[in-house]
Amino acid sequence: MKVYTTGQVAKICKVAPRTVSKWFDSGRLKGYRIPGSQDRRIPRDSLIKFLKEHGMPLGELEDETTAKVLVVAQDQVLIDNLKRELPPEKSYKLAVAASGFEAGLQAESFRPDCIVVDFSIGRTEALQICQNLRRNQEFAEVILIALLPDDGSTTSLDPSTVNEIFKKPFDVALLAERIRTLVGAKKELV
Repeated sequence: MKVYTTGQVAKICKVAPRTVSKWFDSGRLKGYRIPGSQDRRIPRDSLIKFLKEHGMPLGELEDETTAKVLVVAQDQVLIDNLKRELPPEKSYKLAVAASGFEAGLQAESFRPDCIVVDFSIGRTEALQICQNLRRNQEFAEVILIALLPDDGSTTSLDPSTVNEIFKKPFDVALLAERIRTLVGAKKELV
Protein backbone atom coordinates (compact mmCIF):
# COMPACT_ATOMS: atom_id res chain seq x y z
CA MET A 1 0.00 0.00 0.00
CA LYS A 2 1.39 3.37 -1.01
CA VAL A 3 1.41 6.17 1.57
CA TYR A 4 2.11 9.88 1.21
CA THR A 5 3.56 12.56 3.48
CA THR A 6 1.65 15.80 4.03
CA GLY A 7 4.15 17.52 1.72
CA GLN A 8 3.49 15.03 -1.09
CA VAL A 9 -0.29 15.39 -0.64
CA ALA A 10 0.11 19.18 -0.70
CA LYS A 11 1.89 18.96 -4.07
CA ILE A 12 -0.78 16.65 -5.51
CA CYS A 13 -3.59 18.91 -4.27
CA LYS A 14 -1.70 22.14 -5.08
CA VAL A 15 -2.20 23.50 -1.55
CA ALA A 16 0.10 24.42 1.33
CA PRO A 17 1.33 21.56 3.57
CA ARG A 18 -0.35 23.31 6.53
CA THR A 19 -3.72 22.94 4.77
CA VAL A 20 -3.17 19.18 4.48
CA SER A 21 -2.26 19.06 8.19
CA LYS A 22 -5.53 20.82 9.02
CA TRP A 23 -7.51 18.33 6.92
CA PHE A 24 -5.72 15.49 8.72
CA ASP A 25 -6.11 16.97 12.24
CA SER A 26 -9.83 17.65 11.71
CA GLY A 27 -10.38 14.02 10.69
CA ARG A 28 -11.49 14.78 7.13
CA LEU A 29 -8.37 13.21 5.60
CA LYS A 30 -7.72 9.78 7.08
CA GLY A 31 -4.26 8.55 7.93
CA TYR A 32 -1.94 7.90 10.83
CA ARG A 33 0.93 9.44 12.75
CA ILE A 34 4.38 7.89 12.89
CA PRO A 35 4.84 6.62 16.49
CA GLY A 36 7.05 8.94 18.57
CA SER A 37 6.78 11.71 15.99
CA GLN A 38 4.38 14.35 14.74
CA ASP A 39 4.79 13.16 11.12
CA ARG A 40 1.58 12.20 9.36
CA ARG A 41 1.10 9.57 6.65
CA ILE A 42 -1.88 9.36 4.32
CA PRO A 43 -2.66 6.05 2.56
CA ARG A 44 -3.26 6.30 -1.20
CA ASP A 45 -6.83 4.95 -0.89
CA SER A 46 -7.73 7.57 1.75
CA LEU A 47 -6.31 10.37 -0.37
CA ILE A 48 -8.22 9.30 -3.49
CA LYS A 49 -11.44 8.91 -1.51
CA PHE A 50 -10.95 12.39 0.02
CA LEU A 51 -10.31 13.98 -3.39
CA LYS A 52 -13.38 12.33 -4.95
CA GLU A 53 -15.65 13.20 -2.00
CA HIS A 54 -14.67 16.86 -2.25
CA GLY A 55 -14.81 17.05 -6.05
CA MET A 56 -11.11 17.84 -6.28
CA PRO A 57 -9.06 16.86 -9.34
CA LEU A 58 -6.98 13.71 -8.96
CA GLY A 59 -4.04 15.38 -10.70
CA GLU A 60 -1.08 13.02 -11.10
CA LEU A 61 -3.07 10.23 -9.41
CA GLU A 62 -5.55 10.11 -12.30
CA ASP A 63 -3.39 7.89 -14.50
CA GLU A 64 -2.93 5.32 -11.79
CA THR A 65 -6.52 5.43 -10.54
CA THR A 66 -8.42 5.50 -13.82
CA ALA A 67 -8.61 2.69 -16.33
CA LYS A 68 -8.57 4.04 -19.87
CA VAL A 69 -10.35 1.96 -22.50
CA LEU A 70 -10.22 2.75 -26.21
CA VAL A 71 -13.07 1.22 -28.22
CA VAL A 72 -12.44 0.95 -31.95
CA ALA A 73 -15.93 0.39 -33.33
CA GLN A 74 -18.77 1.88 -35.34
CA ASP A 75 -21.52 -0.06 -33.55
CA GLN A 76 -23.21 2.63 -31.44
CA VAL A 77 -25.17 0.06 -29.39
CA LEU A 78 -21.92 -1.67 -28.39
CA ILE A 79 -20.31 1.68 -27.50
CA ASP A 80 -23.33 2.82 -25.44
CA ASN A 81 -23.50 -0.51 -23.59
CA LEU A 82 -19.78 -0.39 -22.74
CA LYS A 83 -20.15 3.19 -21.50
CA ARG A 84 -22.99 2.03 -19.25
CA GLU A 85 -21.02 -0.98 -17.96
CA LEU A 86 -17.75 0.94 -17.41
CA PRO A 87 -18.87 4.33 -16.01
CA PRO A 88 -16.49 7.15 -14.96
CA GLU A 89 -17.70 6.95 -11.36
CA LYS A 90 -16.29 3.42 -11.26
CA SER A 91 -12.87 4.75 -12.37
CA TYR A 92 -13.24 4.09 -16.12
CA LYS A 93 -12.66 6.52 -18.94
CA LEU A 94 -13.75 5.50 -22.45
CA ALA A 95 -12.62 6.92 -25.77
CA VAL A 96 -14.00 5.89 -29.14
CA ALA A 97 -12.39 5.61 -32.57
CA ALA A 98 -14.28 4.68 -35.74
CA SER A 99 -11.29 3.86 -37.96
CA GLY A 100 -7.70 2.67 -37.90
CA PHE A 101 -6.43 6.20 -38.42
CA GLU A 102 -8.53 7.54 -35.52
CA ALA A 103 -7.42 4.57 -33.38
CA GLY A 104 -3.77 5.48 -33.95
CA LEU A 105 -4.34 9.11 -33.01
CA GLN A 106 -6.40 8.18 -29.93
CA ALA A 107 -3.86 5.57 -28.79
CA GLU A 108 -1.06 8.16 -28.91
CA SER A 109 -2.94 10.90 -27.06
CA PHE A 110 -5.25 8.90 -24.74
CA ARG A 111 -2.68 6.25 -23.67
CA PRO A 112 -5.23 3.48 -23.04
CA ASP A 113 -4.76 0.51 -20.72
CA CYS A 114 -7.08 -1.60 -22.88
CA ILE A 115 -8.09 -1.42 -26.54
CA VAL A 116 -11.21 -3.18 -27.80
CA VAL A 117 -11.18 -3.69 -31.58
CA ASP A 118 -14.48 -4.57 -33.26
CA PHE A 119 -13.70 -6.46 -36.46
CA SER A 120 -17.00 -5.19 -37.90
CA ILE A 121 -15.13 -2.02 -38.95
CA GLY A 122 -13.46 -4.21 -41.58
CA ARG A 123 -11.42 -7.36 -41.16
CA THR A 124 -8.30 -6.00 -42.89
CA GLU A 125 -8.34 -2.69 -41.05
CA ALA A 126 -8.95 -4.37 -37.67
CA LEU A 127 -6.10 -6.84 -38.25
CA GLN A 128 -3.83 -3.96 -39.21
CA ILE A 129 -4.71 -2.08 -36.00
CA CYS A 130 -3.91 -5.13 -33.86
CA GLN A 131 -0.63 -5.86 -35.65
CA ASN A 132 0.52 -2.22 -35.56
CA LEU A 133 -0.20 -1.95 -31.84
CA ARG A 134 1.77 -5.11 -31.06
CA ARG A 135 4.75 -3.94 -33.15
CA ASN A 136 4.94 -0.64 -31.24
CA GLN A 137 6.93 -1.05 -27.99
CA GLU A 138 4.94 1.77 -26.35
CA PHE A 139 1.82 -0.40 -26.52
CA ALA A 140 3.40 -3.76 -25.65
CA GLU A 141 1.64 -3.86 -22.25
CA VAL A 142 -1.75 -2.65 -23.52
CA ILE A 143 -4.54 -5.22 -23.20
CA LEU A 144 -5.96 -5.93 -26.64
CA ILE A 145 -9.42 -7.49 -27.06
CA ALA A 146 -10.78 -8.53 -30.46
CA LEU A 147 -14.52 -8.71 -31.16
CA LEU A 148 -15.05 -11.11 -34.06
CA PRO A 149 -18.26 -11.40 -36.07
CA ASP A 150 -19.98 -14.78 -36.05
CA ASP A 151 -20.25 -15.02 -39.83
CA GLY A 152 -18.81 -18.52 -40.19
CA SER A 153 -15.55 -17.31 -41.74
CA THR A 154 -12.19 -17.99 -40.20
CA THR A 155 -10.07 -15.02 -39.26
CA SER A 156 -6.33 -15.10 -39.79
CA LEU A 157 -5.81 -13.56 -36.37
CA ASP A 158 -2.68 -14.70 -34.60
CA PRO A 159 -3.80 -15.47 -31.01
CA SER A 160 -0.55 -14.01 -29.67
CA THR A 161 -1.57 -10.62 -31.13
CA VAL A 162 -4.51 -10.21 -28.74
CA ASN A 163 -5.18 -10.96 -25.08
CA GLU A 164 -8.82 -12.00 -25.52
CA ILE A 165 -11.23 -12.87 -28.32
CA PHE A 166 -15.00 -12.48 -28.08
CA LYS A 167 -17.25 -13.90 -30.81
CA LYS A 168 -20.50 -12.10 -31.57
CA PRO A 169 -23.13 -12.25 -30.27
CA PHE A 170 -21.85 -11.92 -26.70
CA ASP A 171 -22.98 -10.36 -23.44
CA VAL A 172 -21.48 -6.86 -23.10
CA ALA A 173 -21.61 -7.25 -19.29
CA LEU A 174 -19.30 -10.26 -19.66
CA LEU A 175 -16.91 -8.23 -21.86
CA ALA A 176 -16.95 -5.39 -19.30
CA GLU A 177 -16.24 -7.84 -16.47
CA ARG A 178 -13.28 -9.27 -18.42
CA ILE A 179 -11.94 -5.74 -19.01
CA ARG A 180 -12.28 -5.02 -15.27
CA THR A 181 -10.41 -8.23 -14.44
CA LEU A 182 -7.56 -7.71 -16.93
CA VAL A 183 -7.08 -4.01 -16.17
CA GLY A 184 -7.53 -4.62 -12.44
CA ALA A 185 -4.60 -7.04 -12.54
CA LYS A 186 -2.45 -4.17 -13.89
CA LYS A 187 -3.78 -1.27 -11.81
CA GLU A 188 -5.14 -0.66 -8.33
CA LEU A 189 -8.48 0.97 -9.06
CA VAL A 190 -10.38 2.71 -6.28
